[in-house]
Amino acid sequence: MKNARAIIYILFLLFFSQRAEAQENTDLQPQKLYVVGQSIHLGEKIPHINLPTYYAYAPIKNKRQLREYNRLVRDVKKTLPLAAEIRTIIIETYELIQKMPDEKAKKKHLKELEKGLKKQYTPKMKKLTLRQGKLLIKLVDRECNQNAYELVRLFMGSFKAAFYNSFASLFGASLKKSYDPTGEDWMVEQVVVRVLNGQL
Repeated sequence: MKNARAIIYILFLLFFSQRAEAQENTDLQPQKLYVVGQSIHLGEKIPHINLPTYYAYAPIKNKRQLREYNRLVRDVKKTLPLAAEIRTIIIETYELIQKMPDEKAKKKHLKELEKGLKKQYTPKMKKLTLRQGKLLIKLVDRECNQNAYELVRLFMGSFKAAFYNSFASLFGASLKKSYDPTGEDWMVEQVVVRVLNGQL
């Protein structure tokens, strides 16, 4: 009889503890699951996780330099996506015109593309400051391994390249400006690397 009571008591406790646990679990947020690889070390299986590279640079202590750095971060975040879009357009356009049968078809396509790009990107470009516009020219060179002048000349001819460069020069910019990550643009490169790595 005592054994029967003990069994009933244990079952009673188990039943209510499971209900309480189930109730607690419904109150919790769903857990994120992370799949990790495994490595074998000295015959033992251990979790193996590839962590992203963390880029660390010397901290900026000067307030003026820190303000300048924060402006640069803002400008890079605004212009880097545009430079990446330009790279994609250039790659897709190049691949497409290579498949076209003759020069006439290529010129027609490029003319329509220019018209479409002006319509799509003129409002975006108008929102850029002069400083951001100059930065975009350099980031296009970084993304495409070719300065903006050469890209315009390649797709639209020397006349249009010269025209657009002359127009840019009215604002103190140049489409021929190249990106120098180890020289003049070392700080831009630091910010770009950190933005692409998700650190900023």
